[in-house]
Amino acid sequence: MSAEARRDVERHLPTRDRMPRWVPRAIALALAGVVGLATASWLLVRLRSLLVVLLVSLFLSFAMEPAVNWLARKGWRRGLGTAAVFGAFVLLAAGFAAAMASVLADQILKLIDAAPGYLADIERWADEQFGIQLSTDDLSAQFSAGGGAASLLGDVAGNLVSVGSTAVNLAVQLLTVALFTFYLVADGPRLRRLVCSTLSPQRQAVVLRGWELAIDKTGGYIYSRTLLALAAFVVHWAAFSIIGVPFPLPLAMWVGVLSQFVPVVGTYLAGLLPLLIALLDEPVSAIWVVAEVLAYQQLENYVLSPRITARTMNIHPAVAFGSVLVGAALLGGVGALLAVPAAATIQAFVSTYVARHELIESELFETHSQAAADTEAEPPQAG
Repeated sequence: MSAEARRDVERHLPTRDRMPRWVPRAIALALAGVVGLATASWLLVRLRSLLVVLLVSLFLSFAMEPAVNWLARKGWRRGLGTAAVFGAFVLLAAGFAAAMASVLADQILKLIDAAPGYLADIERWADEQFGIQLSTDDLSAQFSAGGGAASLLGDVAGNLVSVGSTAVNLAVQLLTVALFTFYLVADGPRLRRLVCSTLSPQRQAVVLRGWELAIDKTGGYIYSRTLLALAAFVVHWAAFSIIGVPFPLPLAMWVGVLSQFVPVVGTYLAGLLPLLIALLDEPVSAIWVVAEVLAYQQLENYVLSPRITARTMNIHPAVAFGSVLVGAALLGGVGALLAVPAAATIQAFVSTYVARHELIESELFETHSQAAADTEAEPPQAG
């Protein structure tokens, strides 16, 4: 049957039996959508590493832009200012890596030398307390000269000494991130002009507002974390020196950096290394290390952090914790590191365009301390 005859038959069909004209178009759009989603999924899988590199570069550019803008206002060219900020970051990272490598290598060598003595102490203690005869001769032989464990740990210690050269190789591998970040910062104004030139004035205002919030919140995150890391470094350096823990300066650097820049588990990882080194050197010192780390955490959580982050990262702790979990689930460690500034930026952007209203009276809005203060403030009723 020809197309004209088919259309003639359709015209004579009852209205309820005719195919709606929008059905073929809907089917075509659905098929196109399926193909588009499949193509996008395939591209995301193939380009995932590149997208992560771009995301990390964008985050680093947001973090660096306040410092570069400050240098630009002082008369520096943006390219030179970006290079100066990059250089400062590389020097700090290299110094931290070299200091930690020397600490770990020295402690591993000390562990090799002291392990036979530790095993003998364990054997004597088991005999005196429980009457158990333990034989640790074979295990001690592994830590003596020529033993398998001694050889293995010696190789590890030797490799840790070369962390400086490993850091250089890692820097070469991260060249792609560095190049993207450099161009995003150095040519930031030009990139923003290019993006906004394709948008209407109203949309330009929204994009620029979001860009500004991202820079402010990410820069504020780095600024607040740096101040807290510096405070942790100074306090722990003094405390470790007083306690007598070996290598107080690099260990204080370790605690300051990890406790502030590694989400969720950073505090525990930061205190673990000084605790282990104190145990190897003088077990009694480990008790003081634990007490000092716990005491400083209370000081930071209730005194330092609220004051430093009040203006820079106004985000609820539960939201920050949840964002870290979401970021880790999506992008692993990279997502966990980027989650908090991303959540703060989204929260600030949403709050800009969400209307706020006056709250009604309710006990659910009050804390127990506020309720107690209000009760004490009420004058006694005349009898």
